[in-house]
Amino acid sequence: MRILLLGANGQLGRTFLDHARLAARGEVISASRDGVLAHGGHGEIADLSIPESLPAVLDRVRPDVIVNAAAYTAVDRAEQEEALATRVNGEAVGVIGNWAATHGALVIHYSTDYVFNGESAQPYAVDAATGPLGAYGRSKLAGERALHASGADHLILRTAWVYAAHGQNFLRTMLRLGAERDELRVVADQHGAPTDTRLIVNASLAALDRWQQSGAAQRRQLRGVHHLVASGATSWHGFASAIFEQAAASGVLARAPRIIPIGSADYPTPAVRPAWSLLDNTGFQQQFGFPLPDWRQGLLEVMRQLAPSGH
Repeated sequence: MRILLLGANGQLGRTFLDHARLAARGEVISASRDGVLAHGGHGEIADLSIPESLPAVLDRVRPDVIVNAAAYTAVDRAEQEEALATRVNGEAVGVIGNWAATHGALVIHYSTDYVFNGESAQPYAVDAATGPLGAYGRSKLAGERALHASGADHLILRTAWVYAAHGQNFLRTMLRLGAERDELRVVADQHGAPTDTRLIVNASLAALDRWQQSGAAQRRQLRGVHHLVASGATSWHGFASAIFEQAAASGVLARAPRIIPIGSADYPTPAVRPAWSLLDNTGFQQQFGFPLPDWRQGLLEVMRQLAPSGH
Protein backbone atom coordinates (compact mmCIF):
# COMPACT_ATOMS: atom_id res chain seq x y z
CA MET A 1 0.00 0.00 0.00
CA ARG A 2 1.33 3.41 -0.98
CA ILE A 3 0.34 6.25 1.35
CA LEU A 4 0.76 9.89 0.30
CA LEU A 5 0.95 12.26 3.28
CA LEU A 6 0.12 15.84 2.27
CA GLY A 7 1.11 18.64 4.64
CA ALA A 8 3.99 16.67 6.14
CA ASN A 9 5.48 19.76 7.84
CA GLY A 10 2.30 20.80 9.61
CA GLN A 11 1.36 20.11 13.20
CA LEU A 12 -0.57 16.95 12.30
CA GLY A 13 1.74 15.86 9.48
CA ARG A 14 4.78 15.97 11.74
CA THR A 15 3.02 13.77 14.28
CA PHE A 16 2.18 11.25 11.54
CA LEU A 17 5.88 11.09 10.63
CA ASP A 18 6.92 10.73 14.27
CA HIS A 19 4.66 7.71 14.44
CA ALA A 20 6.30 4.49 13.23
CA ARG A 21 2.91 2.81 12.93
CA LEU A 22 2.07 4.73 9.75
CA ALA A 23 5.15 3.33 7.99
CA ALA A 24 4.16 -0.14 9.22
CA ARG A 25 1.10 0.04 6.98
CA GLY A 26 2.92 0.61 3.73
CA GLU A 27 5.26 2.88 1.83
CA VAL A 28 4.83 6.47 3.03
CA ILE A 29 5.55 9.30 0.57
CA SER A 30 5.70 12.67 2.31
CA ALA A 31 4.83 15.93 0.58
CA SER A 32 5.12 19.56 1.58
CA ARG A 33 4.56 22.89 -0.14
CA ASP A 34 8.21 23.21 -1.22
CA GLY A 35 9.30 19.57 -0.95
CA VAL A 36 11.62 20.25 2.01
CA LEU A 37 10.72 18.19 5.09
CA ALA A 38 10.96 19.50 8.65
CA HIS A 39 12.31 16.11 9.74
CA GLY A 40 15.13 16.47 7.20
CA GLY A 41 15.50 15.45 3.60
CA HIS A 42 13.16 16.03 0.71
CA GLY A 43 9.78 14.74 -0.32
CA GLU A 44 7.28 15.51 -3.03
CA ILE A 45 6.18 19.08 -3.78
CA ALA A 46 2.43 19.45 -3.30
CA ASP A 47 1.21 23.05 -3.06
CA LEU A 48 -2.53 23.08 -2.40
CA SER A 49 -2.67 26.80 -3.18
CA ILE A 50 -2.11 25.75 -6.81
CA PRO A 51 -4.80 23.05 -7.17
CA GLU A 52 -4.09 22.53 -10.87
CA SER A 53 -0.57 21.33 -9.99
CA LEU A 54 -1.79 18.39 -7.92
CA PRO A 55 -2.80 15.82 -10.59
CA ALA A 56 0.80 15.63 -11.85
CA VAL A 57 2.04 14.83 -8.32
CA LEU A 58 -0.69 12.24 -7.81
CA ASP A 59 0.02 10.65 -11.21
CA ARG A 60 3.69 10.33 -10.28
CA VAL A 61 3.13 8.88 -6.79
CA ARG A 62 0.04 6.75 -7.60
CA PRO A 63 -1.06 6.45 -3.96
CA ASP A 64 -3.60 3.93 -2.69
CA VAL A 65 -4.35 6.19 0.30
CA ILE A 66 -4.09 9.99 0.42
CA VAL A 67 -3.87 11.46 3.93
CA ASN A 68 -4.59 15.16 3.56
CA ALA A 69 -3.06 16.83 6.61
CA ALA A 70 -2.47 20.04 4.63
CA ALA A 71 -4.71 23.05 5.22
CA TYR A 72 -4.92 26.82 5.39
CA THR A 73 -5.42 27.28 9.15
CA ALA A 74 -4.85 31.02 9.78
CA VAL A 75 -8.40 31.62 11.03
CA ASP A 76 -8.17 35.40 11.44
CA ARG A 77 -6.09 36.05 8.31
CA ALA A 78 -8.62 34.06 6.28
CA GLU A 79 -11.06 36.95 6.71
CA GLN A 80 -8.79 38.94 4.35
CA GLU A 81 -7.60 35.94 2.30
CA GLU A 82 -10.78 33.97 1.73
CA ALA A 83 -9.95 33.24 -1.92
CA LEU A 84 -6.62 31.68 -0.90
CA ALA A 85 -8.19 29.75 1.99
CA THR A 86 -10.85 28.43 -0.37
CA ARG A 87 -8.28 27.32 -2.94
CA VAL A 88 -6.34 25.34 -0.33
CA ASN A 89 -9.20 24.04 1.81
CA GLY A 90 -11.86 23.73 -0.88
CA GLU A 91 -10.78 23.58 -4.53
CA ALA A 92 -7.62 21.53 -3.92
CA VAL A 93 -9.59 18.96 -1.93
CA GLY A 94 -11.97 18.58 -4.86
CA VAL A 95 -9.03 18.01 -7.22
CA ILE A 96 -7.64 15.35 -4.86
CA GLY A 97 -11.06 13.71 -4.66
CA ASN A 98 -11.50 13.66 -8.44
CA TRP A 99 -8.12 11.96 -8.89
CA ALA A 100 -8.90 9.45 -6.12
CA ALA A 101 -12.30 8.63 -7.65
CA THR A 102 -10.69 7.90 -11.02
CA HIS A 103 -7.88 5.78 -9.56
CA GLY A 104 -9.71 3.95 -6.74
CA ALA A 105 -7.78 5.61 -3.89
CA LEU A 106 -9.05 6.40 -0.40
CA VAL A 107 -8.85 10.00 0.85
CA ILE A 108 -8.54 10.67 4.60
CA HIS A 109 -9.26 14.36 5.04
CA TYR A 110 -9.48 16.57 8.14
CA SER A 111 -12.16 19.16 8.76
CA THR A 112 -13.18 21.31 11.69
CA ASP A 113 -15.76 22.38 14.26
CA TYR A 114 -15.77 25.75 12.47
CA VAL A 115 -18.26 24.37 9.93
CA PHE A 116 -20.89 24.92 12.68
CA ASN A 117 -22.21 28.21 14.07
CA GLY A 118 -21.60 27.26 17.71
CA GLU A 119 -25.15 27.99 18.85
CA SER A 120 -25.99 24.43 19.91
CA ALA A 121 -26.49 23.36 23.52
CA GLN A 122 -25.44 19.75 22.96
CA PRO A 123 -22.57 18.07 21.08
CA TYR A 124 -22.99 18.37 17.31
CA ALA A 125 -23.97 15.18 15.50
CA VAL A 126 -22.19 14.45 12.21
CA ASP A 127 -25.37 15.24 10.27
CA ALA A 128 -26.22 18.44 12.17
CA ALA A 129 -26.91 21.53 10.07
CA THR A 130 -23.74 23.44 9.20
CA GLY A 131 -23.43 27.22 9.27
CA PRO A 132 -19.88 28.59 9.33
CA LEU A 133 -19.39 32.00 10.96
CA GLY A 134 -16.31 33.01 8.97
CA ALA A 135 -14.10 32.51 5.95
CA TYR A 136 -12.06 29.65 7.41
CA GLY A 137 -15.16 27.62 8.26
CA ARG A 138 -16.66 28.33 4.83
CA SER A 139 -13.46 27.16 3.13
CA LYS A 140 -13.37 23.92 5.12
CA LEU A 141 -17.04 23.22 4.43
CA ALA A 142 -16.34 23.78 0.72
CA GLY A 143 -13.67 21.08 0.96
CA GLU A 144 -16.05 18.63 2.61
CA ARG A 145 -18.63 19.20 -0.11
CA ALA A 146 -16.09 18.97 -2.95
CA LEU A 147 -14.71 15.68 -1.65
CA HIS A 148 -18.20 14.23 -1.23
CA ALA A 149 -19.19 15.38 -4.72
CA SER A 150 -16.09 13.78 -6.27
CA GLY A 151 -17.47 10.32 -5.60
CA ALA A 152 -14.13 9.17 -4.14
CA ASP A 153 -13.91 6.79 -1.22
CA HIS A 154 -13.32 9.16 1.68
CA LEU A 155 -13.24 9.58 5.43
CA ILE A 156 -13.78 13.20 6.50
CA LEU A 157 -12.59 13.49 10.09
CA ARG A 158 -13.75 16.66 11.81
CA THR A 159 -11.64 17.63 14.77
CA ALA A 160 -11.29 20.68 17.04
CA TRP A 161 -8.97 22.60 19.36
CA VAL A 162 -5.95 20.74 17.97
CA TYR A 163 -2.58 21.02 19.70
CA ALA A 164 0.76 19.22 19.99
CA ALA A 165 4.11 19.49 21.73
CA HIS A 166 5.40 21.15 18.55
CA GLY A 167 4.09 23.77 16.13
CA GLN A 168 1.92 26.81 16.71
CA ASN A 169 -1.06 26.14 18.95
CA PHE A 170 -2.85 27.29 22.10
CA LEU A 171 -0.79 25.14 24.47
CA ARG A 172 2.53 26.40 23.12
CA THR A 173 1.29 30.00 23.23
CA MET A 174 0.14 29.62 26.85
CA LEU A 175 3.47 28.14 27.93
CA ARG A 176 5.37 30.98 26.26
CA LEU A 177 3.19 33.70 27.80
CA GLY A 178 3.07 31.92 31.16
CA ALA A 179 6.86 32.02 31.36
CA GLU A 180 6.80 35.78 30.73
CA ARG A 181 3.83 36.99 32.78
CA ASP A 182 2.34 36.64 36.25
CA GLU A 183 -1.22 37.02 35.04
CA LEU A 184 -3.13 36.03 31.89
CA ARG A 185 -6.68 36.77 30.72
CA VAL A 186 -8.27 33.85 28.87
CA VAL A 187 -11.69 33.48 27.26
CA ALA A 188 -14.08 31.40 29.36
CA ASP A 189 -17.28 31.41 27.27
CA GLN A 190 -16.12 29.21 24.36
CA HIS A 191 -16.43 25.47 24.94
CA GLY A 192 -14.78 22.49 23.29
CA ALA A 193 -12.59 19.42 23.74
CA PRO A 194 -8.84 20.00 23.29
CA THR A 195 -7.57 17.23 20.98
CA ASP A 196 -3.89 16.36 20.69
CA THR A 197 -2.39 15.26 17.39
CA ARG A 198 -1.25 11.89 18.76
CA LEU A 199 -4.87 10.97 19.41
CA ILE A 200 -5.82 12.10 15.89
CA VAL A 201 -3.03 10.00 14.36
CA ASN A 202 -3.84 6.88 16.40
CA ALA A 203 -7.55 7.19 15.66
CA SER A 204 -6.88 7.82 11.96
CA LEU A 205 -4.80 4.65 11.75
CA ALA A 206 -7.57 2.70 13.48
CA ALA A 207 -10.02 4.06 10.91
CA LEU A 208 -7.67 3.11 8.05
CA ASP A 209 -7.28 -0.41 9.48
CA ARG A 210 -11.03 -0.87 9.76
CA TRP A 211 -11.46 0.37 6.18
CA GLN A 212 -8.83 -2.05 4.89
CA GLN A 213 -10.49 -4.96 6.70
CA SER A 214 -14.00 -4.14 5.43
CA GLY A 215 -15.88 -5.37 2.43
CA ALA A 216 -17.65 -3.14 -0.07
CA ALA A 217 -20.93 -2.99 1.86
CA GLN A 218 -19.28 -2.01 5.12
CA ARG A 219 -17.09 0.56 3.37
CA ARG A 220 -20.24 2.26 2.11
CA GLN A 221 -21.33 2.57 5.76
CA LEU A 222 -17.96 4.00 6.80
CA ARG A 223 -17.68 6.53 3.98
CA GLY A 224 -18.40 10.15 4.87
CA VAL A 225 -18.06 12.42 7.89
CA HIS A 226 -16.93 11.38 11.38
CA HIS A 227 -16.15 13.40 14.50
CA LEU A 228 -12.65 12.72 15.80
CA VAL A 229 -12.19 14.70 19.00
CA ALA A 230 -11.21 13.89 22.56
CA SER A 231 -14.04 13.27 25.02
CA GLY A 232 -15.10 15.62 27.79
CA ALA A 233 -15.44 19.38 27.63
CA THR A 234 -13.81 22.55 28.90
CA SER A 235 -13.37 26.23 28.04
CA TRP A 236 -10.21 27.94 26.84
CA HIS A 237 -9.86 29.22 30.42
CA GLY A 238 -10.25 25.69 31.75
CA PHE A 239 -7.73 24.37 29.24
CA ALA A 240 -5.23 27.10 30.17
CA SER A 241 -5.69 26.38 33.87
CA ALA A 242 -5.05 22.66 33.30
CA ILE A 243 -2.00 23.43 31.15
CA PHE A 244 -0.40 25.55 33.87
CA GLU A 245 -1.28 23.14 36.66
CA GLN A 246 0.48 20.30 34.82
CA ALA A 247 3.33 22.51 33.59
CA ALA A 248 4.18 23.55 37.14
CA ALA A 249 3.86 19.99 38.45
CA SER A 250 6.08 18.54 35.71
CA GLY A 251 8.79 21.21 35.80
CA VAL A 252 7.95 22.68 32.39
CA LEU A 253 7.34 26.02 34.15
CA ALA A 254 8.77 27.16 37.47
CA ARG A 255 5.39 28.55 38.56
CA ALA A 256 1.89 28.92 37.22
CA PRO A 257 0.56 32.42 36.42
CA ARG A 258 -2.84 33.59 37.58
CA ILE A 259 -5.55 32.96 34.96
CA ILE A 260 -8.41 35.46 34.84
CA PRO A 261 -11.58 34.43 32.97
CA ILE A 262 -12.90 36.89 30.39
CA GLY A 263 -15.69 36.88 27.81
CA SER A 264 -15.24 36.69 24.04
CA ALA A 265 -16.39 40.31 23.83
CA ASP A 266 -13.34 41.28 25.92
CA TYR A 267 -11.01 39.68 23.37
CA PRO A 268 -12.26 40.66 19.90
CA THR A 269 -10.69 38.91 16.90
CA PRO A 270 -11.17 39.44 13.14
CA ALA A 271 -12.89 36.04 12.88
CA VAL A 272 -15.81 35.14 15.13
CA ARG A 273 -15.21 31.84 16.94
CA PRO A 274 -18.05 29.39 17.60
CA ALA A 275 -19.03 29.54 21.28
CA TRP A 276 -19.88 25.82 21.28
CA SER A 277 -17.39 23.49 19.58
CA LEU A 278 -18.34 20.16 21.14
CA LEU A 279 -18.65 17.38 18.57
CA ASP A 280 -20.43 14.08 19.28
CA ASN A 281 -17.69 11.45 18.90
CA THR A 282 -19.71 8.37 19.90
CA GLY A 283 -20.23 7.33 16.27
CA PHE A 284 -16.49 7.27 15.57
CA GLN A 285 -15.84 5.12 18.63
CA GLN A 286 -18.55 2.64 17.66
CA GLN A 287 -17.80 2.40 13.94
CA PHE A 288 -14.04 2.12 14.24
CA GLY A 289 -13.79 0.36 17.60
CA PHE A 290 -11.42 3.00 18.92
CA PRO A 291 -11.95 4.74 22.29
CA LEU A 292 -11.51 8.52 22.41
CA PRO A 293 -10.46 9.30 26.01
CA ASP A 294 -11.00 12.46 28.02
CA TRP A 295 -9.02 15.48 26.80
CA ARG A 296 -7.03 15.59 30.05
CA GLN A 297 -5.34 12.30 29.12
CA GLY A 298 -3.90 13.83 25.95
CA LEU A 299 -2.71 16.89 27.84
CA LEU A 300 -0.92 14.67 30.34
CA GLU A 301 0.89 12.82 27.55
CA VAL A 302 1.91 16.01 25.74
CA MET A 303 3.22 17.52 28.95
CA ARG A 304 5.29 14.38 29.54
CA GLN A 305 6.92 15.00 26.15
CA LEU A 306 7.78 18.56 27.16
CA ALA A 307 8.92 17.83 30.72
CA PRO A 308 12.64 18.04 31.49
CA SER A 309 14.27 14.68 32.21
CA GLY A 310 13.96 13.58 35.81
CA HIS A 311 10.28 14.56 36.10
